[in-house]
Amino acid sequence: MLKDKAFSELLDAYQERLYWHIRKIVVTHENADDVLQNTFIRVYKSINKFEGKSALHTWMYRIAYNESMRLLEKNKKKSYANMDEISSSHLEVLFEDEYFDGDEIQKKLHKIIEGLKEKQRRVFQMKYFDDLSFRQISDILSISESTLKSTYYTVVKIIEEKIFL
Repeated sequence: MLKDKAFSELLDAYQERLYWHIRKIVVTHENADDVLQNTFIRVYKSINKFEGKSALHTWMYRIAYNESMRLLEKNKKKSYANMDEISSSHLEVLFEDEYFDGDEIQKKLHKIIEGLKEKQRRVFQMKYFDDLSFRQISDILSISESTLKSTYYTVVKIIEEKIFL
């Protein structure tokens, strides 16, 4: 009973933040909802195994990230001619979404982000949109902080160069 109450409070506190973290990875609302549900099921089943080596929210972000990657791997079996087709498909979904109210600069930013390498895109999204620290991202992705910083600042330079072209 106490576990259920604590889990309910955890759900209330992190549901929206995790949803948007997942949504940036899987793009569609439907996929994000499915992944969020799977994430919280996994959190509920595994909470007793949480060792406290990182903050609880960092641990949950890692689970959400891993669940998102599972979905993307599963969906990879769809046949796309090339990466441009996948990027184009993701951007169409984003721009048609009723919750996306971006102007032309924001659309251009998302196009640039979509054109990045997978690792660059994930690092940038976690730092810029989710406002996670390099330490938290390091815990989630199991990548050194120095590598993350280098990746992030490389992406910032790429965006600065391309945004006003």
